[in-house]
Amino acid sequence: MTSQRLTPTRARSRNTARKWVIGIVAIVVSFVVFLVPFVFVLLQAAKSPAEANQLGFSLPTQWQLWQNLVVVMQTGDGGILRSFLNSAVLTVGSVIIMVVFSAMVGYVLQRRPSKWNGLINFFVLAGLIVPPAIVPTIWVLQGLNLFKTMGGMILIEATFGLSFCILLFRAFVATIPKELDEAAVLDGAGPIRLFFGVVLPLLKPVIITVVLVQSVTVFNDFTNPLYFLPGSENATVQQTLYTFQSQSVSQLNLLFTDVLLITIPPLILYIFFNRQIVAGMTSGAVKG
Repeated sequence: MTSQRLTPTRARSRNTARKWVIGIVAIVVSFVVFLVPFVFVLLQAAKSPAEANQLGFSLPTQWQLWQNLVVVMQTGDGGILRSFLNSAVLTVGSVIIMVVFSAMVGYVLQRRPSKWNGLINFFVLAGLIVPPAIVPTIWVLQGLNLFKTMGGMILIEATFGLSFCILLFRAFVATIPKELDEAAVLDGAGPIRLFFGVVLPLLKPVIITVVLVQSVTVFNDFTNPLYFLPGSENATVQQTLYTFQSQSVSQLNLLFTDVLLITIPPLILYIFFNRQIVAGMTSGAVKG
């Protein structure tokens, strides 16, 4: 009897010990994968040119982080600040378009089945599989007078990310009871009011996920602005990194300082939206 009574206690102790081990391993892996590279970049950004060129994982003899930040911000007559503004406008504009249009399409595909759904699903999946054609896209932008413009670049980024967002929204809409749609229609809500007043507020968790993922993707994009938005006045933060590296190859301390500046906004964005995702998922989608 005594051994039988102790068995559940031992089982709980083993489960608790296993959870602690898994948690510690997860923390160690996260530290190695994420924090170690960030610390390395921070250390190089705080060093002098001679010490940074050695690429050693060691503390600087004299911290020069602020001096390096000032030099980087003044490089190219404030080109870094202009590039951050360009990246911010590009990110915000394209993410807004992706959220609104993909939410609409995902809702219609899930709630309004028709004979066209198969064809639409084919094009949505094709957007994930088929790589973008650079030259034809440039021809289209030139024909619309959108080449080398921020508006054209916003449409390009939104188009490339639309398929992924549609799949996320469609899957989440399936979890919302159809009775909410029927109740809103009985209350006299039209299609526009039904979507924006009833359905869209319930999509908060997936909206935050899309905003987080696509913002980081667009902000870190290098190739698309290089092809479709050329010109030094249109440079994004990733392009300033490329230009800075080509001009100051020997000054790795300034290069890592630029990398540090580019890394901070997505990091802050992730920390902020990570809390919002947890709050949105635990609060529940259906409220009385």
